[in-house]
Order: sequence, then structure tokens, then C-alpha cells
Amino acid sequence: MKALVLDEYNELNYRDFPKPKIEPHEVLVKVKACGICGSDVHGMDGSTGRRKTPLIMGHEASGEIAEIGSEVQGWQIGDRVTFDSTIYYLDDWYTRKGRYNLSDNRKVLGVSPMEYKKHGAFAEYVSMPAHILYKLPVDVSFEQAAMVEPVAVAAHAVNVSKIQPGKSAVVIGVGMVGVFVVKMLQIAGANPIIAVDLDENKLELAKEFGATHTFKSSEKGVSEKVFELTKNRGADFGFEVVGISETVNLCINSLRKGGTAILVGNLKPEVTIPLQKVVTTELSLLGSCAINGEYELVLDLMSSGKISVDKMISAVAPLSEGADWFNRLYNKESGLNKVILVP
Repeated sequence: MKALVLDEYNELNYRDFPKPKIEPHEVLVKVKACGICGSDVHGMDGSTGRRKTPLIMGHEASGEIAEIGSEVQGWQIGDRVTFDSTIYYLDDWYTRKGRYNLSDNRKVLGVSPMEYKKHGAFAEYVSMPAHILYKLPVDVSFEQAAMVEPVAVAAHAVNVSKIQPGKSAVVIGVGMVGVFVVKMLQIAGANPIIAVDLDENKLELAKEFGATHTFKSSEKGVSEKVFELTKNRGADFGFEVVGISETVNLCINSLRKGGTAILVGNLKPEVTIPLQKVVTTELSLLGSCAINGEYELVLDLMSSGKISVDKMISAVAPLSEGADWFNRLYNKESGLNKVILVP
């Protein structure tokens, strides 16, 4: 089969690669669309430590079932599907507790840290266990389905928060996941929803997705402005979707006493926090990791029209042109959001 292979860091080659062989509990999916995730772009240069070469990246994808393992039931060749980015074990303690995103020995499609390697979906075919599959509604296209993963990450963050209608929220960082956090907060009935980012274009998009107020993070007194919009108390909830010390601190300093910060971004392995602020105002800090069953919810929201992802898709291009699109994203070309590659 043909695949886009990260042979060396910053060296992507569209070339022949062995077609995956499936285990009895697995299926082989003929890939129809795969989105370039920001983690793939950062992984291309080796900076994340989670893309050991050679590797086929790609975990935001959809396709058709091409082959079914002998133990698989309930699926047919030709079924239109998307799939979770996390491969987890059904007999794991955390899975049985309803926390499969935390399961021991879990793997991520298209990722290869030191402990495992699992080739992903920037290829004509990808293999996976059948239990991570989700059937596509008839009115959701393959390209739209390649967007389910980032929307589900946002949906999981909002689910982790347990936010209730009428509660105020600030979202720090409204890139791909952040803007969908805004949308999910709107669906959840949050008000006001305050978006903060460096990029004016992202803030304009956040307004379209449900933000009631927006501020550039480079402005002075952003936290004070959040307080003014929340009866001088601070936001009930803060969603940090970047993952660096400056934005984590901005999120924490925008909360009311007893407020909750949901940490979604993880750009840096370590950050500093204002410890005394957290302790003396009894803040809650919650981590949000990947997805834990939100795929079906997102597919239903897409099918019903309550979430539209089309505006976030900047380009749909052949997989053979993938290296060029990766470089354009790596170089932060203006105006590019999601690029979807088609084998």
C-alpha cells in the first residue's frame, strides 16, 4: 500500500509500505480521510518524544471496513466508520470502571513513544480492534468524520468539568480543540463564554462558535476584564487549551474563589502555578485526557446539525501531497486550520 511515512524527523515520504495484517479481534479499514493534528505537526520534528521513526502518523480518520477478523461480530465489509484514537484493553481495571482513556498499556494510533509503536492512518489501510469503531450516520461525510476526534476531545473536557447551565466559563486558547470547547459550552448552556487567544482570527471564529466575549491575551488586564463580566467574582470554570505556564496562570487568575480549572493543553511537560492562589481560594484543578466515550455524542451532534465542522476544514488534499501540507502547517501559514489528507 501507499503511505506517508515519517522516515526521519522532518522527512516525510509518500512511498510503498507493508499493508497491515489483522488479528482475529481486529478489522482492516480502507482510509478515506485523515486530518493532520497539531500533535502530528509537532511530532514531525521529534520535539514531543512520541513519534519515534520510522512511523506512519495520523489518528483523526474515517474509512470503510475492508477486512474483518475471525472473532469480530456486528460489523460488515463496506461499513462506513470512524474510530477512537485510543486503543484500550477491554479487561483493564480502568476500562471496567468506565475510564478507558486512562487504561494501562493503552496505545494511540500513529504514535510511537519508547514503550510501543502503532502505525496510523496516513495510509491506504490501517488496522485496529473492532471495539474502538463507530458507525457513521448517513449524513456525515468521511471528511467531516475525520473531525470527530478533536471535537470529542473538547466534549470530554466539558464533561470532566460537570458544568451546569448558566455557569460562566473562560477558554484560554481557541485553536482547533479550544474553539470546539466553546461550542460544547454553548450547547451545555454556559453563560457568559469568554474566549482568550493571541490570534484575532481565532477569536473571530470563536464568536461564530458561541463565545459571548473575546479578548486578546496580549492585552493588559485580561483577568480583570473576566472579573468585570462575572459580577466581579471571576469565572466559575476555566478551560486551558494551550499547555504553557503563562496561559495556565492566566486561567487560574481568571477564576472565582472555589472555581475550577480544566487543563486540556499539554504543550509542555511541566508548568508553574500560583500555589498560594490555588490553596487560599480553594480552586480545583482537573486534567482532561483524550476521550472517554464521547464519539457517539459528537456524531449525533454532527448528524443533527448542532455542530458543523465544515468551517474548520481549510483544505482537502491527496495524501501524496501530505509532506507539503505538513510543512505549511509547521511553518504556521496564516489562515490554515484543519487539513485533511485523502489516500
